[in-house]
Amino acid sequence: MKVSSVIATVLARMLTPVLEFIVGQAGSIGDAPPDGDLNGSNFTYPWPIKTYRFTSQLQELEMAFMDVAPTVEPNGRVAVCLHGKNFCGPTWETTARNLAGEGYRVILPDQVGFCKSSKPKSYQYTLQQLAYNTKNLLQTLEVENVTVVGHSLGGMTAIRFGLMFPGIIERLALVNPIGLEDWKALGVPYRGVDNLYVSESASNYTSIREYEQFTYYVGQWDDSYDVWVNMLVNIYQGSQASTFAFDQALVTDMALSAPVVYEFTMLQPRTLLLIGEKDNTALGKQWSPPDVQGKLGHYDVLGKQAAAAIPNADLIEFPDLGHAPQIQDPHRFHEALLGWLSN
Repeated sequence: MKVSSVIATVLARMLTPVLEFIVGQAGSIGDAPPDGDLNGSNFTYPWPIKTYRFTSQLQELEMAFMDVAPTVEPNGRVAVCLHGKNFCGPTWETTARNLAGEGYRVILPDQVGFCKSSKPKSYQYTLQQLAYNTKNLLQTLEVENVTVVGHSLGGMTAIRFGLMFPGIIERLALVNPIGLEDWKALGVPYRGVDNLYVSESASNYTSIREYEQFTYYVGQWDDSYDVWVNMLVNIYQGSQASTFAFDQALVTDMALSAPVVYEFTMLQPRTLLLIGEKDNTALGKQWSPPDVQGKLGHYDVLGKQAAAAIPNADLIEFPDLGHAPQIQDPHRFHEALLGWLSN
């Protein structure tokens, strides 16, 4: 055998696993079963579920997502809506229907560790990783430019996405994003992942509703909010309950450890902040001493500060609404969002 043939054979054997790994990272799109349990959730989604299968951190994972087609003449634009920690893709249903009614194609992903996506037993959660996974999903769907809408933790992720991939973002809309302040710098004590896991594992209907009623809905409650509480309970008590609780502990640790507030001046996309001023969300507030609690979660101030720091930002405030204005007053919220997007 010639030396060149031997070298070629050796190189082929060396490169094959590398190429297979690269192909795995590129990912593939498939259809998910319409009913039954998917990664620990059997909650019914409003549109067919697809899965993005890919390799991340040496693990085979999948992100569940919905791909909603325009219901009128397509405008050629794509919106991706990023959910918060206590939310899933379906909580964007009304927003997706409004956007589709304006000609948008709308992508609604569940992030890794959430909802119907994979629940890895160990994963290095970072905002960069979540943003990177989302970018790769869009790339696999051959989406080149996108309007990003993010709420709560999804808003914090959207900010990181905007810092990492400004060239593909047409507009950036942030709905009561967390991360408008640095909680640990304001005095929130560190709580280890083991303790966070214990708290997450104890979540039930009563604890989730009490938190959401006080934080999201300004002490009010409507029976229509129950569906979102039950969506979470379904996962906390589902077939992957323990792993889900651990993933959520890791996510909380991630958000507490990775402030974005110091980078607002570097955000390039045109940005809209949609802020319910009665929101008082602040990670770690519940285990902080009273003097620290009093400093945290003042969205009537935080929204204005963020809008002043972000170079190309607009601010729309809802003085009487809380953490989830898109759920609490969908008509007013979507009128504001769509009006800004059409400007």
